[in-house]
Amino acid sequence: MTVTIVGAQLGDEGKGGVVDLYGDTADVVARYQGGDNAGHTVVHDGEEYKLSLVPSGAVRGKVGVLGNGCVVNPETLFEEIDALRERGLDPDVRVAERAHVILPYHRALDGIEEEEKDDLAAGTTGRGIGPTYEDKAGRRGVRIGDLLDPDALRDRLEYVVPQKKALAEKVFEKETGEAFDIDHLYDTYREFGERLAEEGMIVDCGSFLQERIDADESVMLEGAQGTSIDIDHGIYPYVTSSNPTAGGATVGTGLGPTVVGQGEVIGIIKAYLSRVGTGPLPTELGGVEGQTPDYDSAEASADEEELATYIRDEGGEYGTVTGRPRRVGWLDMPMLRHAARANGFTGLAINHIDVLAGLDEVKVGHSYEFDTAEQSSASNQNASRSDDDDELLTMPPTTEQWGRCEATFKTFDGWEDVDWAAVAEEGYDAIPENARTYLEYVSDELETPIYAVGVGPGREETVIVETPDE
Repeated sequence: MTVTIVGAQLGDEGKGGVVDLYGDTADVVARYQGGDNAGHTVVHDGEEYKLSLVPSGAVRGKVGVLGNGCVVNPETLFEEIDALRERGLDPDVRVAERAHVILPYHRALDGIEEEEKDDLAAGTTGRGIGPTYEDKAGRRGVRIGDLLDPDALRDRLEYVVPQKKALAEKVFEKETGEAFDIDHLYDTYREFGERLAEEGMIVDCGSFLQERIDADESVMLEGAQGTSIDIDHGIYPYVTSSNPTAGGATVGTGLGPTVVGQGEVIGIIKAYLSRVGTGPLPTELGGVEGQTPDYDSAEASADEEELATYIRDEGGEYGTVTGRPRRVGWLDMPMLRHAARANGFTGLAINHIDVLAGLDEVKVGHSYEFDTAEQSSASNQNASRSDDDDELLTMPPTTEQWGRCEATFKTFDGWEDVDWAAVAEEGYDAIPENARTYLEYVSDELETPIYAVGVGPGREETVIVETPDE
């Protein structure tokens, strides 16, 4: 069977921890999209591991696969593998032969283009993810399989590098170096290809995973980022360059949609909202300079700023890869209803309810009020509405429309800070009553059962309600 793990919000929901939690029942953990911009933290035997490319399950001795939907920086991959080996682990990582390779010129152009985009910047990590996906779609990419074929690699580089060099020098008027040097790139990436081959890491992803399923093994499919930054279903253009949604699991691994659809699809939710990058955020608390649109710290509400800082610090809301402060806000139910429809969740894992402990009240953006002044009546009918025509229950299809939405809030009584480790041991009924009311509201609104509740950063600090394969 398969279990697909999907972020239900804007990334940073704690997917790695859930993969780690349910990983004991999986034989293989496969990433199906994204690259080394997907920072995740795993705690194992009291040790914290910060990873950006190696699948989370590899820390626990599972076979980790980077699917064909991923973009792979071999330098990052081997740095992480070598670092894990130095700490006494022996990760078994396989890489799809059809996955695309991030090259140095992708990283260079990523930084250049982000500067030029200005207010359309998507908060990129500068790791070359977007430019690599652009080359994939433009049929000028280099794939992992090409690293094993000297003639193919040379041909690919001789075709694409002059284009990239001209773009950097003539369009953006930037100096170029060895990142755009064909001979240097050829020698470096041939060595990466040789190491991948010597260590037996390259696989035909779809066939490899299907063979494991046919042998009655369990395969977990791990998405990076979150539904609302999916390139098709997210807040375009403030999105990633691939499909974190459950549909990406089939395209990004080579498994058939009926195979993935017969398994579980678990939506991962943070009990509040966070993200890095620009764009609208109707439930935002306070703001972050350079990210929150039209943010003026001098005019910001002192109470909201204090609350935002408290949640950010309690929740460690700083990017795993970049260290940048994340924007934070209350839970956004229209966003989650959109995610539930787009992914077909069979279960939910809700994390970080401990972060909100001690607050007098906790709010949820239950719906939106939509400013129709600049919008035609025809286009207003695109998003689901309640019986009240002024109430929007799900995200509208364009980011411009989303930016004209104001959240309408439900308020819940807060819950006390307790011994969360003891709660994890005792089970769901030990969660404070007000927190359970909050959780059950989310479950009811999404018509999806709760499988797990995260009450701390460690794997053991999770209340397991249901195990996917039971």
